[in-house]
Amino acid sequence: MFVKKVGIDLGTANTVIYIPGKGIVINEPTTVAVSLDDNQIMAIGNEAKEMLGRTPNLIEVYKPLKEGVIADYKVTKAMLKYFLNKALGSFRLIKPDVVISAPCGITSTERRAVLDAANEAGANNVFVVKEPVLAALGAGVPINSAAGNMVVNIGGGTTEIAVISLGGIVASDSVRVAGNKMDEAIIEYIKKKYNMIIGERTAESIKIEIGTAIAVKSKKEIEITGGDISEGLPKNVKINSNEVAEALINVLKEIVMAIKGVLSNTPPELVADIMSRGIFLAGGGGGLRNLDELITRLTGVPVYVADDPIFCVAKGTGIFLENIDIYKRSLLSSQ
Repeated sequence: MFVKKVGIDLGTANTVIYIPGKGIVINEPTTVAVSLDDNQIMAIGNEAKEMLGRTPNLIEVYKPLKEGVIADYKVTKAMLKYFLNKALGSFRLIKPDVVISAPCGITSTERRAVLDAANEAGANNVFVVKEPVLAALGAGVPINSAAGNMVVNIGGGTTEIAVISLGGIVASDSVRVAGNKMDEAIIEYIKKKYNMIIGERTAESIKIEIGTAIAVKSKKEIEITGGDISEGLPKNVKINSNEVAEALINVLKEIVMAIKGVLSNTPPELVADIMSRGIFLAGGGGGLRNLDELITRLTGVPVYVADDPIFCVAKGTGIFLENIDIYKRSLLSSQ
């Protein structure tokens, strides 16, 4: 397969691969199953996530990225190679150029790890671009205009906030509070209120199916199964949307505080633009019901959820690749 360009949204929770002309070809969990006795990789992506919470002691399922950056280089390299082979085929005459996402707060060492992992996984030229810029491109934000645009990309490990003008980032922040912290908050809430333990997959399902950022009149309900802490036996309870909102409020307030912090560091002329244009929400966490309304209430700025927020970064890699000569100079010089 003669594919010369590939975009990778390398997220803490999910990895999405985009090929210009084809669109999204891979969307799988950034999850790996490893055999502890011989340190061999047993499964990657969807297959590994299916094992989560179900493995014997000799198999560990974990995420090789933590809070948006590589925590296990060897496993991340193997995972990238697996996804590229799955997307492009294992026999390739041409190594593709790759655009790969990274958090705003990435250090030079962490950035080098991303570059090396992608190169060793089979890439040719590798361009590391900051997530909020790619999210803005994917959301259709005109980043090269002389006006201020604010993008908030809520992923699995980090929330990336940036004000972009004339193709560059004017003010930004990267906070390690995002989708995974929301899941942890739901687990803790159910543990305290119902004396019950649930797993990560159950918490994520609750968030996706009935989650909301603010209390609502028409509550949704879901029945969940977990382990009773006192008796150690299976237990079923029903929880509703408003309980999820209560569980998430402190996590969401941290994200809003970070947004306020970036706004306070933004030049007044660009703040006026943002008041007029609004804040664009992207990322899987950006799709949480009523999160736009909560942010508007607490900041006074209108908020708009991008179309397909979970895929904004991946689509942004595609736009970057299709217009690489336009964006390469302005965006990569500011990395």
